[in-house]
Amino acid sequence: MKTENTIPLHSKKIKNPWGFTVLASTFLLMIGAIYLVYISQNDFNQFNEERASSIWGLTFMTIAGILFAFKASFFVYVLFRYFKYKPITSVTDSELPTCTVIVPAYNEGKQVWDTLMSLADSDYPNEKIQIISIDDGSKDDTWDWMKDAKDKLGDRLEIYQQPENKGKRHALYRGFNIGKGEIFVTVDSDSIVKTDTLRNLVSPFVTNEKCGAVAGNIRVLNNAKALLPKMLDVSFVLSFEFVRSAESSLNTVLCTPGALAAYRSTAVFACLPQWINQTFMGQASDIGEDRAMTNMILKQGYHVLFQRNAYAYTNVPEEYKGLYKMFIRWGRSNVRENIEMSKYVFTNFREESKVGSRLLFLNQSIKIIMSYPFLFFMLFFVLTHPLLFISSTLFSILILSSFSVIFYANKYELKESFWAYSYSILYTFGLFWITPYAIATASRRGWLTRELPTKKIKIT
Repeated sequence: MKTENTIPLHSKKIKNPWGFTVLASTFLLMIGAIYLVYISQNDFNQFNEERASSIWGLTFMTIAGILFAFKASFFVYVLFRYFKYKPITSVTDSELPTCTVIVPAYNEGKQVWDTLMSLADSDYPNEKIQIISIDDGSKDDTWDWMKDAKDKLGDRLEIYQQPENKGKRHALYRGFNIGKGEIFVTVDSDSIVKTDTLRNLVSPFVTNEKCGAVAGNIRVLNNAKALLPKMLDVSFVLSFEFVRSAESSLNTVLCTPGALAAYRSTAVFACLPQWINQTFMGQASDIGEDRAMTNMILKQGYHVLFQRNAYAYTNVPEEYKGLYKMFIRWGRSNVRENIEMSKYVFTNFREESKVGSRLLFLNQSIKIIMSYPFLFFMLFFVLTHPLLFISSTLFSILILSSFSVIFYANKYELKESFWAYSYSILYTFGLFWITPYAIATASRRGWLTRELPTKKIKIT
C-alpha cells in the first residue's frame, strides 16, 4: 500500500522548466553508459589484465573484492532487518507521557511561525504538552514572528530569547533545563509536523522501557520549488524509511535528526553536562548536536528507535552552495562521532546483543577510512582510462540507484522516483570531495548555513 504524499501546508505547486530537461539528460546519460560499456568490453578486459599482472594491481583487486563482498553482504543484512521493522502504533491519550517540545530558531523569519502553529495543531492532550521556542540571537525578524505566535497561542507557548547567538546546542540546552516533560522532543524551526506526529513519535517510550531516543521520519518541505529538493526527497526516503528502519530493528539508530527527534528526559540529564561541554581537538563542538546526543544515549545502553509514522517536513538547500555546506557539516559530525562510538561499541555497553550495533559502526567506519583511497583511485582512473571511468561509473549508478527508484516508487510516486538517478550523478561527480574534505577539516567549527546574505558595497 502506498503512503499518501501529503505536505501539511497549502502551498501552490511551482512548475520548474528545468525539471524535464534534467531528467531527460539523466536518461540519455544512462543509455549512453550502457552503450559505452557494450563497446568497451575489450578495454575492460585489457584493464583487468593489466591490474592482474602487477603486484599493486592484484593487491588492489583483492582489497576491492573484499570490500565489495562486505558491502554486498551488509546490504542483504540491512534488507533483511528492514523487513523485520514495524513502527509502534500510537498509545492512548491516558498512556501518553508528558512532553516538552523545544524549537530553537536562528534567522528563520516567518517559517518559525509555521512550525509553531503546526505543533499547536497536534493531536496531543493539551495538559500533557509544553511547547518552548528559543530565539538564538537572530538578526532578522524571527523574534517578532515568535511573539506573534505567542499572541495567538497564549499559555500554550513559551518563548525565550538568547542575549546573543550561541549556537543551536546552547539553545537546546536552555530548553532542556526549562522543560518539565518526561519526554523531550526537538523540532527544527524550518520543519512542519503532521497532526499525529508527536503522539506517534513518543509512543515507543511507553511500550519499551529501554527506549532512550526516537528518530522521526523526515521528508522535504520545499520539494516543489527547486530541483535539488526533489532529489533530496528521494534520498531522504531511502535514508530514513529504509536505512533507519533497519537500524531501528537493531535498536541502534545512529542519528536522531534535529528536524524531529524525541529523548527520554532521564537519559538526557544523564549526559547533559558532557554534551554541552563536548570538545573535539580542543575546540568546543558547535555542530552535530543531534548525532552527539544519540551517541551518548546509545552509550548508556538505551535503545534508539525510528518511527516511520512520525512525519516532519523540513526545508533543504535549493542551491549547490547550500547543499555542500550542509553535507560538510554532516560529514564533520560523522567523523567526530564515529571516533566517539569506537570508544564504547566493542565494550559491554548493552545487555542484549551488540552484533548489529558493531556492524553498523564498521560500515560507517569503512566509508570514512576508504574515502581517500577511493578518491586517489578515481583520479588515477580518470587520468589513465577516462572513457572506462565514465562508462563504468554511469553504469554502476544505473544499477545501484535503481533500488532507490523502486523503493520510492513503491511508497510514493513513480514519476518522482527517477530523481534518484539525477541525485546519484550529482553526488558522484559534484559532491565526491565532501567526505575527504570533512575528514581533513573535522576540527573546524561553524554551522556554515543559516547566515543572512550580506550585500557587497562598492567603494568608489
